[in-house]
Amino acid sequence: MFPIEPKHKPLLIESLLLSILIIGIISYFIIGLGTVPHIPILLGIFLLIVFGLIKRISFSDLQLAMVDGAKTGMGAIFLFLLIGILISSWMVSGTIPLLMNVGFQLIGGTWFYAIVFAATALIGVSLGSSLTTTATIGVAFIGMASANDASLAITAGAVVSGAFFGDKMSPLSDTTNLASTIVQVDLFEHIKHISLTTIPAFIISFIIYVFLSPKGQISPEAALSYQSALAETQLIHWTSWIPLIVLIICTIYKIPAFIAIGVSSLVATSLAFIVNHIPFTQLWEYWFEGYTASTNFEPVNDLLSKGGMNSMLFTVSLVILALGFGGLLFVTGIIPTMLASIQAKLKKLRLIILSTAATAIGINVLIGEQYLSIMLTGETYKNIYQQQQIPNKVLSRTLEDAGTVINPLVPWSVCGVFIADVLGVPVLTYLPFAFFCLLSPIITVLFGGKGIKHHPTN
Repeated sequence: MFPIEPKHKPLLIESLLLSILIIGIISYFIIGLGTVPHIPILLGIFLLIVFGLIKRISFSDLQLAMVDGAKTGMGAIFLFLLIGILISSWMVSGTIPLLMNVGFQLIGGTWFYAIVFAATALIGVSLGSSLTTTATIGVAFIGMASANDASLAITAGAVVSGAFFGDKMSPLSDTTNLASTIVQVDLFEHIKHISLTTIPAFIISFIIYVFLSPKGQISPEAALSYQSALAETQLIHWTSWIPLIVLIICTIYKIPAFIAIGVSSLVATSLAFIVNHIPFTQLWEYWFEGYTASTNFEPVNDLLSKGGMNSMLFTVSLVILALGFGGLLFVTGIIPTMLASIQAKLKKLRLIILSTAATAIGINVLIGEQYLSIMLTGETYKNIYQQQQIPNKVLSRTLEDAGTVINPLVPWSVCGVFIADVLGVPVLTYLPFAFFCLLSPIITVLFGGKGIKHHPTN
C-alpha cells in the first residue's frame, strides 16, 4: 500500500518522461555543476508542484503530500542528530581516538583496504547499523588512510561496503527485519537465503580490495606521528572502550537504536567529564558544535574535529527536502503509475527478479529513501511472486540486494548524504570503489533464480 494516496493518474509515458527529466536535472546539477543536492531537489519540487497544479491538484493537497513524505523520515532525522552527538562524545571520551590508535598498531601496508572492508563488515554485523558503523569505526579508518597516504576514495568505498554487508547480514538490522517482515519470511530464513548472493559478493569484493591495497605506501614513521599526536590529546584511557562496549551490549539486547546511541553518548560524556576533566559547560557545547582538536599536528586536528548536532543539519535539511519530494511523486501519481504498469507483464523468473531489482534501485534514485525502496517494492511485487509460485524469500533477498545496498550510492539519498558528511568523501568519489554495493544487485539478477522451482501461471 502506498503511503500517500495519488490525486491524479497520469499516463505511463507522462510518468516516464517526468522521471527522466527530474533525474536529468538532478544529475546535471550535482555531477555537471557540482552543486549541493539541495538545489536540484528543490527545483524538482517546483517542477512537480507546477505539474500537480496543471493537473488540477490543489496546492493544499500538494503541500500535505510534502509534509506526509517528510514525516516518514522523522525517525531517521532524530537518529542523525543523535549520531552527531555520539561522534563528538566519542571524540572527547577518547573512543574514536582509541580506535584510530589501535588501527595504527594493527594495520600495516599489507591488504589495507581488504582489512578495512572485513573489519567494518564484522562490526557492522555486530552493531546492525550501517550508519553507526560508518560514523564510528569508519571515521577511524578514514583517519588511518589519511595518515598513511592511502586513497580516501577506496577506503571510504571499503567502509561503505563493509558497513552495508553488516546491515544486510545482521539480525539486529532494521532493514533486514523490514525486508523479511514485509513479505512474511522468517528472519533467520531470510538471512540464510541472502547469504547465497551476499557471500559471493563479499568474497569478490575482498579479493579486489586485496589487489588494490597499497604496496609499501604505509610508512611506520607516518603512523608514529599520528599516534604521538593522538596521545598528545590526552583523551585515550582504558575507559575509552566503555562507550563502545555499552553500544554493543545495547545492540545485543535489541534496545532501539535511538536509546542505545543516547545511552552510549551519555556514558561517553560522563567519562569525558570524570576521566578527561573536560569542563561541564564545554561538554554541551561539544554536543552541538562538535569537538575541535588542538594538537601540534594539523592532520590529526582535522581528523578529530568532528561531530555535533550542527554537523548533521546539512543532512537533516536534505532528508526533509528529499522525502517531501517523494511525497509529491506519489500524490501526482507518477510512481504509482509506473509501479502499476509493471505488475501484469511479468512471467519469467529472471525477468521478475530483474524488474524487482530495477524497481528498488529506481525508488532509491528517485526518492533517495532506503526504507521506502524496500516497502514499496515489496508491496508491489508480493502478489506477483505468489501468482508465479516463487518463494517469498527470493523477493526478500532481492529487496536487500537492490534496495538496502544501493541507497549509499545515491548522492541525494538519506544514507549517501550522511556518509559523505561524516567521512568527508563525496558519494560520487567513493561510488566506483563500493564494490560490495555494486556487485550485490548484479549477482542477484545473474544467479538469483538458481535452485528455485518456478511454476509460471498464465
